Amino acid sequence: MDVSSASNADVPTSPDFSAVVKAYVALTKPRIIELLLLTTVPVMFLAQQGVPPLWLVVSTFVGGSLSAGSANALNCVVDADIDQLMRRTSRRPLARHQVSMRGALIFGLVLGVVSTLLLGVYVNWLSSGLALAANVFYVVGYTMILKRRTSQNIVWGGAAGCFPAMIGWTAVTGELAWAPVVLFLVVFFWTPPHFWALAMRYRDDYSAASVPMLPSVATSDEVSRQIVIYSWVMVGTSLLLWPITPTGWFYPAVAITLGIVFLVEAYDLRSRARDTEDLAIIKPMRLFHFSNAYLALLFVAAAVDPFLR
Repeated sequence: MDVSSASNADVPTSPDFSAVVKAYVALTKPRIIELLLLTTVPVMFLAQQGVPPLWLVVSTFVGGSLSAGSANALNCVVDADIDQLMRRTSRRPLARHQVSMRGALIFGLVLGVVSTLLLGVYVNWLSSGLALAANVFYVVGYTMILKRRTSQNIVWGGAAGCFPAMIGWTAVTGELAWAPVVLFLVVFFWTPPHFWALAMRYRDDYSAASVPMLPSVATSDEVSRQIVIYSWVMVGTSLLLWPITPTGWFYPAVAITLGIVFLVEAYDLRSRARDTEDLAIIKPMRLFHFSNAYLALLFVAAAVDPFLR
């Protein structure tokens, strides 16, 4: 027997560096960050009524990404116990023990501090304060207080995801105005239809983890009814930007077109969800996927509008 081979086999191998980096990046939930940035950067173009300074866009982009990454990492720490019970989240780093709880906590807090200072120094302290408020509200308000206590958790907790619109505006203007408030409300009313469609697909996960997400405690008929109501309010709110900013013809044309398609999808879901709980018939992910496209295209339209006037 080769003694050297035996001795090498007994030596524990250190974790692959790239795997560790990927695990920490995964804690930040990059796909969610992408969506949040799609509601930040376009608003900067709207606020500027043109192209904002590149350094300002980059600083806001990086600071906003770090702030959102901090909130998502801390969310993973708080939800580590239930993430192990849900199929959708069972492959997250903490659920798979790829990262220690202490490491994830320190990582999340450091990202929060760095993002707050970066936005404050290189953008402005109003934008920095809004980002910090969104971080705290998401981690404490939604994750620690609302999520496991009420079926309306995502309605109020989703407000944390609305702050990027105001951060993008204040990054350019240094002050709040009605336009970013309207866009804040668009995201606020968009969140329940968007997330409830996803939660319908994974309602058994939420039941297993004892999280009272609406689709896990109410019938699909009731959930789809709520989705239709919020969809109408969302579309109506999106049109308020037209007289308030004011915009040209492009934004309202896109908002009306996207709104009609969204409402058709919402009503189709409502029709499919009547008298059945069969997800193969209900197909909730159709609305979920379109909701992502809706929000991205709506905010891009707001950014493009100034260039067409």
